[in-house]
Amino acid sequence: MEALSFMVVSGFLGAGKTTTMIALAEHMNKTFGETAIIANDLGANLVDTNLTQTSGCTVTEIANGCICYQMDNVVDQLRRLRDKDNAVFVMSDIPGCGVGALDHVYHTLARDHAEEFKLAPFTVIVDPERLRMIMPEKADINLPEELVYLLQLQLEEADAVVLNKCDLLTPEEQERYVDFLKTAVPDVPVLCISARERTGIEALADFITTNTTALKNFSVRNNHEFELAEAKLTWYNRRMFMKTLDEGKIDMNAVADDVIEEIRMGLIEKKRNVPHLKTFATSGNGDFNKASLIGVDYDIEYEQKFLRDHKNMRMIINARAVCESRVLARIVDDAIDEVCERYGLDCQIFFTECFGMADEGR
Repeated sequence: MEALSFMVVSGFLGAGKTTTMIALAEHMNKTFGETAIIANDLGANLVDTNLTQTSGCTVTEIANGCICYQMDNVVDQLRRLRDKDNAVFVMSDIPGCGVGALDHVYHTLARDHAEEFKLAPFTVIVDPERLRMIMPEKADINLPEELVYLLQLQLEEADAVVLNKCDLLTPEEQERYVDFLKTAVPDVPVLCISARERTGIEALADFITTNTTALKNFSVRNNHEFELAEAKLTWYNRRMFMKTLDEGKIDMNAVADDVIEEIRMGLIEKKRNVPHLKTFATSGNGDFNKASLIGVDYDIEYEQKFLRDHKNMRMIINARAVCESRVLARIVDDAIDEVCERYGLDCQIFFTECFGMADEGR
């Protein structure tokens, strides 16, 4: 049996890892063979899993912890995708603060399962806005210096660096970013794409299917700076059901938008930030709203909006914030209460988790 190709997709919070994987899977399903996605995060009830399912791609989920520390689960999922879904190529992301999958995942698979799995290039997605933090201008985008260090570490792991969101750049700007990356990681190929616009995807697919990992020796074990960076982040996940009290249909796009805006204002009031907040809302029949925010100073970005008014919606909120867990939990609660009162909504909460990476007892 031919070895199953597997690739880890790393990158900073909000860089577009999920959108890139979806774009790759859609293309490769037509040109290469059955391609599957593993959605991975530290919490449960993931926006990314729900979004990926709308694409029609084969998707599974490894939740409640980074794949770095769930290797038995990773191997089981890869075998299932190969044997039951006939996958020939599988890709998995890791949480947006994640560093270490090259060591924990790639080296483990190479050592223990070399005949079973072929390792594609370890691919790191970067977006222009976050990249400015480590470029000569040292842009201040209101994130702690410790998180800047995470981005630098992620680049060190890469077999390939993918500059995403190039549709937002002029040709001159793109050239400047690429030149910087080639200087920062001189022995690593740099590819340019717009996952949202589906440009550059064919070239990226060709690269990852015709090359393998260099299997660098890189580790963050016992790295105190990495631990300090992780400790800055809080994870928040909620799944809920909202409906109009009078059973009338309303613009649920406005509701979803206001939930995000109220969370933004709460964070600003507390002088906190959210490197990535994403929401997924659906009212059935294929109609959904997917939105994201990459910081309190940025506009909301939409993957898709509702096409029609609705009288209810199921909504998932995932936030990765530079904020204490108790403070963040109160901010989100207050935001939802405010929006429900504004629009005359009843809200039923099915699931909530909020934890800081350094919370005592976690």
